[in-house]
Amino acid sequence: MTEDISPRRRHPAGDSSEPAVGPGDAGAPPPEAATVAAGDIARLAGVGKAAVSNWRRRFDDFPDAVGGSAASPLYALADVENWLRRHGKNFEVPLREQLWPRVRGAADDLRLGAFVASLGAFLVFHQRAGHTWRPTDEVGLLDAVLADAPELSETVRALWQGPQEDVLRTLVELVESEGHVAAFDFLYERHRDAHARRAVYTSPELAELMVRVAGIDGGTVLDPSCGTGTLLLTAYDCGAREILGQEPDDVVATLARIRLLLRGAAPDIVVGDALRADAHGDRRADAVVVNPPFNERSWGYDELVGDLRWEYGQPPRGESELAWVQHCLAHVDSAGIVVAAMPGAVADRRSGRRIRGNLLRAGVLRAVISSAELGMSADGTATEPDLWVFRKGTESTTPSHVLMVGRSQDAEQAWQAFAEDPAADLPESCRAVRIIDLLDDVVDLTPTRWLPVEPDTAVAASFTPVVAELRAALGRLTDALPDLDVHSDTAERAMTTVGELVRSGLITMFQAPTRMPTDTGSLPVLTLDDLNRGTAPSGHCEQTGDTVLIQPGDVIVPMIPREPLVRLAVEAGAALGPRLLLFRANQDRIVPGFLAAHLRFAANTVGGRAGTTGSRPEVRRTPIPRISLQEQQQYGKAFDRMTAFEDALRQTARLGESLVRRGFTGLADGTLRSAR
Repeated sequence: MTEDISPRRRHPAGDSSEPAVGPGDAGAPPPEAATVAAGDIARLAGVGKAAVSNWRRRFDDFPDAVGGSAASPLYALADVENWLRRHGKNFEVPLREQLWPRVRGAADDLRLGAFVASLGAFLVFHQRAGHTWRPTDEVGLLDAVLADAPELSETVRALWQGPQEDVLRTLVELVESEGHVAAFDFLYERHRDAHARRAVYTSPELAELMVRVAGIDGGTVLDPSCGTGTLLLTAYDCGAREILGQEPDDVVATLARIRLLLRGAAPDIVVGDALRADAHGDRRADAVVVNPPFNERSWGYDELVGDLRWEYGQPPRGESELAWVQHCLAHVDSAGIVVAAMPGAVADRRSGRRIRGNLLRAGVLRAVISSAELGMSADGTATEPDLWVFRKGTESTTPSHVLMVGRSQDAEQAWQAFAEDPAADLPESCRAVRIIDLLDDVVDLTPTRWLPVEPDTAVAASFTPVVAELRAALGRLTDALPDLDVHSDTAERAMTTVGELVRSGLITMFQAPTRMPTDTGSLPVLTLDDLNRGTAPSGHCEQTGDTVLIQPGDVIVPMIPREPLVRLAVEAGAALGPRLLLFRANQDRIVPGFLAAHLRFAANTVGGRAGTTGSRPEVRRTPIPRISLQEQQQYGKAFDRMTAFEDALRQTARLGESLVRRGFTGLADGTLRSAR
């Protein structure tokens, strides 16, 4: 092969060179076959997805979609690269971003999972065969993969999507750079993101919580609805010796196998529906962890009537989750534990009341844990399920209490204490509830239903000081009101632009490295969030040759503003963060406050086109009047006064919002009451 693909190619603006393709690539798709979605383009250009959407609307020559859907179009990578060059947008193509467009170009949405699974099987083979692999034909490669990874033969032979040689070579380069596990994790995560709307995945945070509560440290672990294997992977990382799983989708099951095989596990994951065709019927696990399908109507109700697993009652058709619970209980003995993720609705649905009651009476349901704070939607709704913890136990007497946990961070400690002694002291967010109290007409197992609302004395104690701060802030706000006169002379003035001043050398424009880390190092970094909030630099970095150091008088604006924001630097000592632009004026000719005022004015006038003025091409067109230094200084002083008023207004608003929150909270929990 003659093509040389380095781990990182850099395409400077205006460079129209194309990567060389050698004669050995004849069987591979042409470069145009590689496709990218909007998120991929954003990663290439180092911008947000909103910027890509903006380009599509603003530029008539933006590449046409070559595939995908109206909601998620795909573009030819070569077309996108050419467009970025034409428009002077520097971009980098890391090795990962070279690989993924080739993967997308080789498989449509329907075959993408099988193709990623095929690449994963190749990685298992490559990890075991190492340097002995050489480019070969498709059939020969499949035979070689299955010879070295026979545990994948059940599904991979049927799924095999013979990867093109250029895809494999790029994948091998990524392996040499990052390792087999990281390479497949990248492919898996991109595949997961591409199907995020069509599948439900167990978050790593929820998986870690479930495994910690289960106390997994060795032994056998089963997940009868394992999906892509996140729970099993977490259990293996915690020391599980034997991994059992089942998953009805052959592609998904294969992805789970590969994730575990690459980490050195020997999983026994079977393709099939565990409720209808239990592949581990005679096995007993030390722990079962499961995040089962929710609200399934076709789970096997008709054909599973009278099944021996329904020890606590025949699950109604609309209670598939309670079928999964009983299936899991059938796979543990008296010393085993089951941790099942259950949606909140299962806790109080009328159709499941009888089974919930039987689980309580039998003493097998031992705890219900809220994991709401692990995932909240924008409207405050919990997006993570509750955790139900089961243990058949060896006690001679039936347990009399169930542990209710309101905060997931207290779950492990509370469960360990409760399991040893139901009368143990528990964290404030937890409570041992008598089973007899739960067995009412509803049998509601929602944790918050049984946990008292503790008065927040800290909120009440801070109410009076916040009132005093707000009164003082209102006084400062009045004092800061800007004093501006109406100017009647509107005669037309000679104008220039920021772009012309940059070209003449009177203004220098700087931009921080796009992929600059802001979470490690000792040098303070001004971030986009700092600019939005009007706060001091909050990031940190290590100084390099590309670091842009802020100096007094520098004018800083966001590259893609969502509201008009401009900051005039008053002190040195911080670095410019990503997604920000910095303008440094020759202060013998241009007053920084004057420049800042006009950049702010330009941002104010974009109206509904928020996001266009701050981009590099637009900010250069900001009009600047040609006036004397003395007149510029007057502008600068006025800008300072307006900025001071804006800061005072922002602080007053923050205090007002804080006061409102504290007031409502105190009234609700009884720690505050009306003074009149």
